[in-house]
Amino acid sequence: MKDSDVTTRKTAKRLRAIRVERNLTQAQVAEKAKMSANYYAKIERGEVRPSIDMYERIAKALKTTATELFPF
Repeated sequence: MKDSDVTTRKTAKRLRAIRVERNLTQAQVAEKAKMSANYYAKIERGEVRPSIDMYERIAKALKTTATELFPF
């Protein structure tokens, strides 16, 4: 497994943990981040690697920071 794949999966796990901690559904985060629930679910499963801009929208939707979001 490539390092980028490991980072993507770690970030996906972190996203889910933060979302669950805040008692939000995937659909709620997706709506706040202005993306489809299906795409957000793929991000959370580590199936896609969104842009930095997309991560910024997700972080704002989760009311968190990049430092808390990224596992490195």
